[in-house]
Parts: sequence; C-alpha cells; structure tokens
Amino acid sequence: MCGIIGYVGKNDANSVLIDGLRKLEYRGYDSCGIATISNNQLQVMKTVNRIDSLVPCTQKLGTSNIGIGHTRWATHGGASEKNAHPHVDNSDRFVVVHNGIIENYLELRKELALQGYKFYSETDTEVIPNLIAMNYDGNLLEALKKTTNVLEGSYALGVIDTKEPEVLVATKKNSPLIVGLGENENFIASDFSAVLKYTDAVSILDNNDFVVLTKEDVKFYDRNLNLKQNAVKYIDTNDGDIEKNGYEHFMLKEINENTITVKKTLDSYLDGEEIKFNLNIKPKEFKNIKHIHIVACGTAMHAGLNAKYVIEKLTRIPVNVEVASEFRYKNPILDKDDLAIFISQSGETADTLACLELVKQEGIKHISFVNVKDSTMDNLSENVLYTKAGPEIAVASTKAYIAQIMLLDLFAIYLAKINKSYDEEKLNDMLKSAIEIPNAIQEVLENDEIYQNYAERISYTSDMFYLGRGLDYYVALEGSLKLKEISYIHSEAMPFGELKHGSIALIEEGTPAIAIATDKKMIDKTVSNIKEIKARGADVMAITTIKDFPEDVVDEIIYLPEVNEIFSPLVSTIPLQLIAYHVTVEKGLDVDKPRNLAKSVTVE
Repeated sequence: MCGIIGYVGKNDANSVLIDGLRKLEYRGYDSCGIATISNNQLQVMKTVNRIDSLVPCTQKLGTSNIGIGHTRWATHGGASEKNAHPHVDNSDRFVVVHNGIIENYLELRKELALQGYKFYSETDTEVIPNLIAMNYDGNLLEALKKTTNVLEGSYALGVIDTKEPEVLVATKKNSPLIVGLGENENFIASDFSAVLKYTDAVSILDNNDFVVLTKEDVKFYDRNLNLKQNAVKYIDTNDGDIEKNGYEHFMLKEINENTITVKKTLDSYLDGEEIKFNLNIKPKEFKNIKHIHIVACGTAMHAGLNAKYVIEKLTRIPVNVEVASEFRYKNPILDKDDLAIFISQSGETADTLACLELVKQEGIKHISFVNVKDSTMDNLSENVLYTKAGPEIAVASTKAYIAQIMLLDLFAIYLAKINKSYDEEKLNDMLKSAIEIPNAIQEVLENDEIYQNYAERISYTSDMFYLGRGLDYYVALEGSLKLKEISYIHSEAMPFGELKHGSIALIEEGTPAIAIATDKKMIDKTVSNIKEIKARGADVMAITTIKDFPEDVVDEIIYLPEVNEIFSPLVSTIPLQLIAYHVTVEKGLDVDKPRNLAKSVTVE
C-alpha cells in the first residue's frame, strides 16, 4: 500500500525521490515525505498534500546524493505530518521509511520508553529508528539486523544514517521491495515503476534478506548476514507505459486499453483451437480434481465469481469463491484432489498471499492468476498464469479485471477440454468467437458519449442499484464497486430475484437502477423484475446484448454487440466502468486516487 523509494548515486537525490514518488502515487496515499542528507545535515520534508507540494521545498535545499522517500496510506494514526514518513530516532541520526505493519509495536514502544526514548507520532514505524539507535554499535547493517530480530509483522525498510551519508541499507519481510541497479547510482523501491526512468536492471529482495547500497556497489546478505548472489532481471516495460499518453486520467486510458488487453491475452494463450498453458499440473491431475477453491479480494473476487459460473457450467466441478481475509481464518476444508486458484492484480495482496502459503503447507495444487511478474505471489506460486493487462496505475481496477475474466474463461475451457466434460464442438465455437471479443469491446468503447450523458444525469444521486442474474449479477457487483470506490455514491448490487426479499424497500421515486440483461433464457423474468421496481418509482437503464429487448419497460437502454454468453461480461462491464468514471469527473473528484483506498493492499 505505502510506496518506498530510496536513492544513492551521482544525481540529485531530491529530484530522483520526487520523481519516484510520483510513479508510486497509484498505490494510494494520504501523506508523503522525503529525507536527504546534504553536507552531513539531515533534511526531512513531509506533507499531507500531494507529492508536487514537496517540490518548492526541495528547490530551496542543497543538492544531495542520498535519500529515502515515502507515500503513506494511514494505518496507525491519522493522516498528519507528524505521522508521515520518513521517521527519525530521538537523536535525528537514523532515518527510516516503512511499508507494512509492526504488530508488536506497543510492546516495543513501552520497552523503549523505559530506556528514555520519546515518541512524537502515533505510528508503529517510529519504534524502528529508535531500536536501530539502541542497537547501533558502529555497524548500521548489524543494527538493522538486531532490530528486525524483535519485529513482528510485515515490513519493507529503507534506512539511512546521517553519519554515513554514502550508504543506504534495506530489508524486507512480507512486503514488496526491489533493488534497482544503475551506473554510479542504485535504488530501492516498492516496485519497478519508480526506477524505470533510470534503469531496467532490477533484483528482487527475498524475505529476511538485507541489501547495502552505495553509489558504486550493491551487496546482498541473507538473514544471517552472509554475502549472497541475487539474480538480476531486466524489465521489458518502458517508462511510457506508465504515462497518461494524452488521456485526462489513467483510469480513462486503462479502460480504453481493454481492447488490446484482451487481444494480448488471446494472442498469448490461444493457438487456433488449442489453449497453451505452461503449468506443472499434469492432465491426469486435472481429471482428478473434485473441488476448486478460488481465493481473492475486491475486484479480483468478482472475477472469481464469474469464473465459478463458467467453470461449473463447463466442467460440473464444484467451485467455492472465498474472500481471502476470511478463508485463512476459517480452517478451510481442503483435500489432496482440490485445486486452489488465487487471483491478484498486484501479486502483493497480503490476505491472498497468506492463503497461498496456507494452501502450500497443505500440499494442495494451486494456480495463481497474476498481472505482475516477479511479484511476491509470482515467486511463491508453483503455477502461474499471467494476465496481460500491463501496468495499471489508477487505483480502481479496470483493464486488469477484464484481463482476469478473459484468462479465467480460457482456463475454464481448457479444463473442460481436458476432462471432456462439455461438447467439444461447442468449446471450439467459443474459442472462435473469442477472437471477435476485442472488436466487440472497441465497438462498446466508441459509444462513450452515451455513457457520459447518462453519468451526467445520475451524478446527483446518493443511492444507486445494479441488478442482474447469473453472470450479469457478477457484472453488477463490479459495476457497483467501481461507482462506490471513486464517486463515493452509495450503491448496491443484487440478483434480480433477491431484490424483493428486503432491499426493494429502499426503492423510491427517482432511484436510479441499472439492469444488466444478456441472458436470453431469463428475459421474461428480468422484465418482470424491472416492472416491479418501475412500479415503485425507479429510474431504470438497461444494458443488454438482446436486440429485441422490450424498450417500453425501461427509461433508457444501451445495446451492446452480441457475443457468446460466457464472454458477455467482457462487453457489459465496459459501460459500467465508463459510467463510474464520468460520474466522478462530473462531481469534480480525483478519479485516479480515490480517498482511503490503495492500489496494492500489502497489509491485512
């Protein structure tokens, strides 16, 4: 969730840190700060405003060749300058940035207070620089090692010492941290986007490992401080991939990338009528699967619900979809013939990672669907299928969700082909029709003016309903979430048939409702349900692929291109993403950085 950037090298650290923090904005934050050392003097700047508000401050400072920066998403203590990072020890010597949560910080704080240390923030992080100061005996690396020995929880740490202004030390446990390797300059960061402008060579820090960086050198150490070799990887993404490229917001850019996202997915995994996955699970093992557990959070969980419907339809294998934060604590019933599927855009979702580790301990077959190569989930998983969304910067996920849907649909067909559980000819027809999905998505995108006009009409509302059946209900869930998370309008998604069992009491004159209707078999029941809410005053817009949908039962209608039923969410989700976007713009809110939210949820 928080973003970390650290730098030591030939350039001015102030500008490098600000630039890196801008690239980490997408992770979500409510305060930010940087610390540099210039002429052996520590300079710390913090703000609860946006990163750019730090620029005038840095322009007044002398140049520096070392520093650390941070974007904070508040956990312990509110969003304030005193709680913002970096944090320093009582002597203003040791400076720390931290991503994660120290679970035993109260106990450590009490022990340090007894030693005479004072605390000025409400954070868990502030114990760390003071522990380093207490443990320091002439070697910063050893002091950090002794400090981490007593820390419980998760952390990625960057540390500088004003008495050693050429050394940056870092370590991690269950929080992401990479090392960027440049020419006469080196970096640490929460992800590669922060350093991509300067280098494409990165090394992934393992849990409990340490790294010491100077301008000329990088040394890696294991948990016992033995020197070790770390592999260097070269990132094939260019800096332009994480720019707006002429769009007003990243979210709008990423919605418009849905077309290429689906095409890349199909090009990567589909060869005619053959789906090619590189998995360490033999076909025989797939045939023995008795139960599938899908574990995810938020938008990824909605993709999992969609997958449940399609997998069960094509394979008749029972599927459970579990919220990751609940799954790990419920003592789940697992069997050697089960398959676990984990879905995460970032590959750093803390709750989902904890479930992955649990499943691995039980020896259960698993596959992770991940968008970020070399993420923690990627490295922990025995089987990985990569979604092809590319970098997604806006906090609200759009193209990553579409990529997940497309890849999970392909997996369902792949499983059905292996198990011979569905008519082979129909499966091949599905694959042939999949090739047309990018064109269908592009057609939907080109009708943006319709969605914008509707968004302007409903932007006044304080309550909203999204309704559907089957796959359409799961689309409704995602559409509702998008509206909530960026426009702050309260909204509910419900199966049509469930509405009258309580929530219809909330329908009153003028209440906006979006009805998603792509299932021809359910059209009569859907129309009846729409009439029920119209009779109570609802203002209903239908989104449908059904060409003869009865227009007289709704106030407005959006027609979508007809596609195979299992692929319908790939087209019906797009208008909902754009409606949420345009409502938010109409309200004058920050589309890409909604309040209280983070892109990569790295704490439980």
